[in-house]
Amino acid sequence: MEHRPSAAVAAGVDAHTAGAAGGPPDVAARLADLERENADLRRRLLELSDDGRRPPASGGGPRTARHRWRSATAVVLLVLGTLLAPAGAIAAWAKGQLTDTDAYAATVAPLASDPVVQSAVSGRLTEAVMSRIDVGALLDDVVTGLDEADVAPRAVTALGALEAPLTSGVESFVRSAADRVVTSDAFVTAWERANRVAHEELVAVMEGQGGDLVQVGRDGQLTIQLAGMIELLKERLVERGLDVAANIPTVDATFVIMETTQLVEIQNRYGQLVTLTTWLPWVALGLLAAGVLVSTHRLRTLMVAGLALAAAMVALGIALALARSLYLGALSDVVVRLDAAEVVFDQVASPLRGTLRTAGVLGLVVALAAFLAGGSASARSLRAGAGRGFASARTWGETRGWTTGAVGLWLGRHRSFARAVVIAVAALVLLLAADPTAGLVIGTAVVAGAVVALLELLARPADEARPGEDLPVSPAPSP
Repeated sequence: MEHRPSAAVAAGVDAHTAGAAGGPPDVAARLADLERENADLRRRLLELSDDGRRPPASGGGPRTARHRWRSATAVVLLVLGTLLAPAGAIAAWAKGQLTDTDAYAATVAPLASDPVVQSAVSGRLTEAVMSRIDVGALLDDVVTGLDEADVAPRAVTALGALEAPLTSGVESFVRSAADRVVTSDAFVTAWERANRVAHEELVAVMEGQGGDLVQVGRDGQLTIQLAGMIELLKERLVERGLDVAANIPTVDATFVIMETTQLVEIQNRYGQLVTLTTWLPWVALGLLAAGVLVSTHRLRTLMVAGLALAAAMVALGIALALARSLYLGALSDVVVRLDAAEVVFDQVASPLRGTLRTAGVLGLVVALAAFLAGGSASARSLRAGAGRGFASARTWGETRGWTTGAVGLWLGRHRSFARAVVIAVAALVLLLAADPTAGLVIGTAVVAGAVVALLELLARPADEARPGEDLPVSPAPSP
């Protein structure tokens, strides 16, 4: 691109020539004007590029070939990073659920308060208790006692016919007690404690060791032991008058948390999976970052990387919805309470949904920031309009005696450094957050944008300085 010198530059050159030939004595002042004009031209040339660098010289040669290789490498890195981003999100979710007891407990704890899960657990408890109460045997004992007491045969026969109604009544009584148990605070506490201990055993099971509370069956059934909850139910039944419940032995009953054949594969490759889930998210982000750094147009590439990350998370959300449908469809003829399986799936997958929302929002925020800082005509127009607005606000404040003084001049000279500090602090907030969320990303971006806008408002260009204020000193021109 050819850039013709402006009239002011030409005039400055003429002034310099005239001064050298013995012209007017204010040659130094005119040379200073020429330097300012040259600095303004350099600034405009830098703004022509989208990443703040000089545009490359036209023509072929090694430099053009190098730029082509860099562009091709950047595309490859971005494609790889985008393809690995969904896998990285799944890996981050899996690592938390497999290795972090607190994360696992926080995920499954709300299930204890879900009415559908409570109903399913109550039914399982009732089934386990009723399998140990033989109403027919109890009636036989009563009939034998009546025969020995010479009670009328008709009464004994009538009592024997009551076996079915009595069984139904006892079952209804047990179910009512079970419903009270699963809706009590004691059940919530027992559920959370059992799952916390069970997670530690889950890790042991995945490593090939045995477990008392958690087992992974050959068909991929992940179950939790209900023995402790059945003991609680037995106490409640005795309190309500069903003394026979005290004679019920320890019941080996379980409740299925998840059922998928993939659990067996995870168990077989647990060590490799832990390593993979630790590094895969960072590899995906590293590939995207490397693609931006290698590119010859970094801001433009950064915007593309942010949009690609957001698109990858949308694709992961669609895949998760399809996986949910396939999972529930496979269980439709296997489990009794499909609605409970649906609730459990949604709860276990909720951290993954949170991860993809966070990553998607982060991608959109990065893309928006790269666009605003880029060299497109619309971005330059937005920045110019904002600059005029800030200048008008400063002028309005100065007419009323409000000025940022030397601090504003310092910010004007170092605004790029100040912006970089704000961006670095915002990035650290997100990187160091224990549980980053989409809300945290949006809040951090809004605060960082507000701080950058405030810096732009406070920053004063050198041409707004008043006489006597601290100004940068230009080097004296050579004689």
